[in-house]
Parts: sequence; structure tokens; C-alpha cells
Amino acid sequence: MSTLLPLFPLQTVLFPGGPLVLRLFEPRYLDMVARCLREDRGFGVCRIVDGRETGAPAIPDPVGTLARIIDWEKRSDGLLGITVRGERRFRIVSRHVERDGLQQAEVEWLPQPPPRPIPPVHGPLAALLERILQQVRGPWAELPRDFDDAEWVSCRLAELLPIPPEDRQQLLELDDPVERLAVLHNALRQTETAED
Repeated sequence: MSTLLPLFPLQTVLFPGGPLVLRLFEPRYLDMVARCLREDRGFGVCRIVDGRETGAPAIPDPVGTLARIIDWEKRSDGLLGITVRGERRFRIVSRHVERDGLQQAEVEWLPQPPPRPIPPVHGPLAALLERILQQVRGPWAELPRDFDDAEWVSCRLAELLPIPPEDRQQLLELDDPVERLAVLHNALRQTETAED
């Protein structure tokens, strides 16, 4: 079954459970946020494959994440600031551009993984994430934490580690959180080897 979602293509990747802070000024996105708040619904965040965040509609990656607005404020610079949290992943089935430039997409929901414990081999990744979260500020500092859940740990590391956006996108597209942990573990091992 498909759902119609407004899209917000960005130069970043949003993961389920993760926060994202946005500053809005374009009328199409201000209207979208007003509708989402009024109707208590979310919008889709997709990484940009081609184009820019402002101006002409960008071409989005086909896999994205439903974003739910959890906070908003009128900023002193006149922009609207919102904080969203990622909920679930989707794949774009079709999309069209409205007259104001806002993209709407028919999406199908991707499977949500059941809770899975972190395999002992990936335990160091949970410890690394715990150390990282002790140092970060902003919306990550306020997240509920679950260092025993493979999905939660793999998504938070994919957000916070210095990874190119294309690699983040590939991690988002993985259905299995343990596989995501394995990819992250291998990437960290390769980085350590390169630094030696």
C-alpha cells in the first residue's frame, strides 16, 4: 500500500530515530510545515542526487525517511526553525512537482526491523557511540538511548561518524541493522589501518 508524502530533498540523510534541525525560508517548505503541523503528519526527507536544496526542484534518492516535527520556533533572524525526528524508511514509487515547486511522492514503506541485540563482535561500536554521545550537544543529547539495540546503535553511528553522504545513503538502504553494524565496523577498521 502506498502513501502520498511531501518531500524535502536535502544534502543529508535522516535515519529512523534520529534528529535533524532545519531552518526554513522558502515559501513551499513553510507551507508544507504549516500543513504538516495542522494535520499532524510528517514529510519525507531524501538525500539529493542531483540539484540543490534551494531553487529548482532537486532529484531525490529513491529511499528516504519519514520526518515528524517535534519542535519549532520563529528564529531571531526571521527564519522558521524546526526539529524533526526520523520515523520509518520509504521508497519512492512515483513523484511529481506542484506549481510552487514542492515535490509530492507516492511512497511504499520499507520493512521495520524487529529489535535485535548487538552481537558481541560489534559491542565496541556501542561503547564508541556511548563515548561520542557524551560529547555531542544539540538534539542528540536529548535522544532516548538504547545501546543494546542494533538498529538504534547502527543508525546513530551512521549519523554521527564522518561518513560521505553517499555511504550514509547506502547504510540507510540496508534492511538489516546487524549488516549495517558490520559495514560500519569494517569502515572503522580500514580507517584505523590507513592511519597506522
